Amino acid sequence: MLNRRILVILKREILTRLFSKAFIIMTLLIPLFMFGIIGFQVFVNTYESDHGTTLKIVAPNTYAMQKFQAAFAQADVVKNGTYKISFDTLGGKTGEAYTQEYKEKLLQEKLNGIFIVPEKALENKEINYYSTNPNNPTVFGKVRSVINEVLIDMYFKDRSLSKSDKEFVRKGVNFESFRVTKNQKIEEEGSGNLILSFIFTFFLYFSLLMIGTNLMRSVIEEKSSKIVEVILSSVNAKELMIGKILGTAITGLVQMAIWLIPIVVVAQTSLFALPENFQIKVDLWMLGYFLYNFVVSLVTYLGIFAAVGAMFDSDQDAQSGMWPVMILIMIPFFIAMGLPARGDNSLSMITSMLPFTALMVMPARLALISVPAWQVLVSIVVNIGLMLTTFSLAGKIYRVGILATGKKATYQDLVKWLKIK
Repeated sequence: MLNRRILVILKREILTRLFSKAFIIMTLLIPLFMFGIIGFQVFVNTYESDHGTTLKIVAPNTYAMQKFQAAFAQADVVKNGTYKISFDTLGGKTGEAYTQEYKEKLLQEKLNGIFIVPEKALENKEINYYSTNPNNPTVFGKVRSVINEVLIDMYFKDRSLSKSDKEFVRKGVNFESFRVTKNQKIEEEGSGNLILSFIFTFFLYFSLLMIGTNLMRSVIEEKSSKIVEVILSSVNAKELMIGKILGTAITGLVQMAIWLIPIVVVAQTSLFALPENFQIKVDLWMLGYFLYNFVVSLVTYLGIFAAVGAMFDSDQDAQSGMWPVMILIMIPFFIAMGLPARGDNSLSMITSMLPFTALMVMPARLALISVPAWQVLVSIVVNIGLMLTTFSLAGKIYRVGILATGKKATYQDLVKWLKIK
């Protein structure tokens, strides 16, 4: 039964927590944060996703080309100016030979993609798509129904409806994708590298959160239990932070290497007979870049998590300090996850070279499209600069905060700690 003492404690807890600044701020911020994340994802998915896309549809003969011209002239995607589509005939060439003539335009993004409609497409609806970004679901979704309409119309031009004809009508258009790169021959592109992009992004996102949170809790535990005071009698705060971060980073790197071994085995050997559409094309340099990028990302965020841990005396208090860090991880994650439809637009290009976003966006871009070397170099310089800057600032916070107990740190305190030389 409730007695007076329990009611007094209950009242105190309600007044303490319900009217605390942290409760009020988090109550207001969480809905705004969630709506903000949704709004940001919508923005990422719509910003320059396909406006101004230039395509070429190459038909097997003049009659088919005219049919495609007439159909697309009535399509909304052309009438509203979203796509600019030109038309041509193969003229007896193969799809690869025809694409070679437009390779430079594709690489310079003056032309975004070429749809090759071979003669056999009138029977099996197999269309070849050549592009530097061959896994673009947005483009496929916009043109599939129009192409299907033309193929069905041509199929029934001189025949009556039969059972096989009905099967043809029900069958959807299938696009076989081919990647166009500067230094390599045109190769068929399956879904393997699309999956690889998601794997890289998810591994990085999951590791940063899991390993970073564990380090933060370790710092809080050492601080609250006063163990850190004993440790600091033998080493200084900077040495302690560097040792903890590098030790944790090495552990994370070993874990990531173990996770990547199955991918390397699948990609580089014939031990596993994957379907042709799921073949993974991963170069050793790409794998090396991802591991380098993982180490830089981990050290950068571990510095931030260590600083957050040094600011607070308990996990509960630290939750409020984690939100800014979570935003810095989640925004790049959402951008990277939205890359398949817009890996070659200006938003993805810029964010792949900006602090924090470059850590996730650039590896995902490399798995999807051929990225110019200068953009990769800029990303490397930006990421290293960010790591060194973050490490330096986190060191100042850690040095002061690790010994500051009895009072919850505020952002005003944080500014003062950063000013200490």
